[in-house]
Amino acid sequence: MSEPVDHNKNESTAPRHPFIEKAVLVLVLLSLGTLAYGGHRVGWKVSKFSALWSQPSEIEDWCDLHHVKESVCIECDPKLVPKVKEFGWCAKHGVAECPLCHPETASVPVKDLEKITQRAELGLKSQERNTNNPICKSHQRRIQFASLEEVEKAGITVEAAWSAPMIEFLSAPAEIIFDQTKVAHLSARSSGTVWRVMRHLGEKVKPGEMLALVDSMEVGKAKSDLLQMVALSQLRTLTLGRLRAAGQATPFATLEEAESSLRESTIKLNAARQTLVNLGLPMDNINLQGITTEMLESKLHFLGIPADIASKLDPAKTTRNLLPLVSPMDGIIVSREVVAGEVVDASKILFEVVDNEHKWMTLDVKSENARFLHLGQKVLFQENQSIKDVACNLSWVSTQADLKTRTVKARANLNDEGGKMRANTFGTGKIILREEPLALCVPKEAVHWEGCCNIVFVRDANFLNPDAPKFFSVRKVRIGIRDENQVEILAGLLPGELVVKQGSGLLLSELLKGSLGEGCACHSKK
Repeated sequence: MSEPVDHNKNESTAPRHPFIEKAVLVLVLLSLGTLAYGGHRVGWKVSKFSALWSQPSEIEDWCDLHHVKESVCIECDPKLVPKVKEFGWCAKHGVAECPLCHPETASVPVKDLEKITQRAELGLKSQERNTNNPICKSHQRRIQFASLEEVEKAGITVEAAWSAPMIEFLSAPAEIIFDQTKVAHLSARSSGTVWRVMRHLGEKVKPGEMLALVDSMEVGKAKSDLLQMVALSQLRTLTLGRLRAAGQATPFATLEEAESSLRESTIKLNAARQTLVNLGLPMDNINLQGITTEMLESKLHFLGIPADIASKLDPAKTTRNLLPLVSPMDGIIVSREVVAGEVVDASKILFEVVDNEHKWMTLDVKSENARFLHLGQKVLFQENQSIKDVACNLSWVSTQADLKTRTVKARANLNDEGGKMRANTFGTGKIILREEPLALCVPKEAVHWEGCCNIVFVRDANFLNPDAPKFFSVRKVRIGIRDENQVEILAGLLPGELVVKQGSGLLLSELLKGSLGEGCACHSKK
């Protein structure tokens, strides 16, 4: 029988040669030594795949952080292009290394610095502005390119800061209404029946021009009362005269009674006269002294009715109860709520007459902006979907805010010659805060908010020198007026300095990438 196979035994029992073992050990030690030398030489960094095909000299002379040759990297070696002396934070203008206070920090020669500074300070005071973080160090960064070709390949273009007229304003919802001091709501001063309507909607009227006639019994009674009081007063005046002419023959009590009766009738006469005045009837030209009742009745019959109309009326066939409704001012009839034969009372508005050439623009200004308002301020009104602005001046600002809307009412007087604007028109009111004819401007694409500061990228003054490094400096700025195409720079930049327009977003990305992991550019390394 065959013996069982022991699988735990080694398959080979042949002895190993000592020389081979020593050779393997030497090879391992040499490999480890080579690896250690190479790692120390490259700083234990793993090369990029593309770098494996490059020459050793090119690999060694490259700054991975700033993407230029390390030998010319101005961020790694600031001595290559020394920075201008640092002056620190300018609390007055809210920027670092302020070119207004230290023009030597600018990349171009400065002219009219005093005027530029005055404009900047006026703009900073006119309204609250976005502020920059004083501890932020991003202004110390410079974004460098390997060559001019790399700049062009990135699509970067620059534009010099220029001067242009700009207007700073507050916007508020606005409405055009009639000037409420030049609006008349006309109603009959006594109830009655509308006898005739003279004028119609949309017609222009003058002061004293009659609009309608109302047949009012109260008017007829007031005229009758006046006639009676005139007759009574005349009678008692005559009686008193006769008693006084009698002299001693007239008892004192009788004379005293006659005088009292005359005074009483005089009072009643004046009251009757005032009643007609209160009804709107003109009594100024009627002298009641010595007038006969016949003459007075004739004058009272068509009292207040213009002569050209009264001449066409037959007194025998026309009631004397007519009460004219007249316009108190020059204007246009914008409302007529009456027809002939209608019964009306004093509470109903029959006509509305307005001065169509004088209007108000009312504005609802946010309460937080109310402190920027003052009387006389220029205001522009732009109707919705209109391109034309209408100018006027602020005439009133409310002393209280609306609790629901948190707005403050304001008003501007608007002279609308020819009455071309329509009342109850809505639009936008622009309250002018500042008009700057020479605002320092840059393209809107050039300005960025990097998290705590407004910045622009300024091209180095020696950029076009063939041997000069190609870099752009980060510059903190204070901004003012904005429009669709440009932004006003109040501080941090001077006229003529070249800022990046197209491609500025690429530079911003590079700036922020340098602060990745630090939380904010405020804490960037110096």
